[in-house]
Amino acid sequence: MTASFDATATRLLDRLAERMESALADAAEVDYEGGILNVTLEEGGTYVINKHAPTQQIWVSSPQSGAWHFALDDGSQTWRDTRQGQELIALLARELEAATGIAVELG
Repeated sequence: MTASFDATATRLLDRLAERMESALADAAEVDYEGGILNVTLEEGGTYVINKHAPTQQIWVSSPQSGAWHFALDDGSQTWRDTRQGQELIALLARELEAATGIAVELG
């Protein structure tokens, strides 16, 4: 794992954990340990978000839309899905709001 990827991915996961924990306190259990972010929704389903060093990607398992792999786009400095180009923050915010009714500011 390159130091740059590790630092960038860790900052992202730290920010996501902090913002999700704050916004979703009544709607989900947020557990961030060992570089793995688990968000268990009160209504059922768990998001698993972690860094994958060999591919230098962020991997997401979503109870709504399945498995995703995100790579850092150097130009925009955003994490984008490797297949469709969807932006990680937008996807998570949209899905979490649909699941909980709570608008979560993750950016």
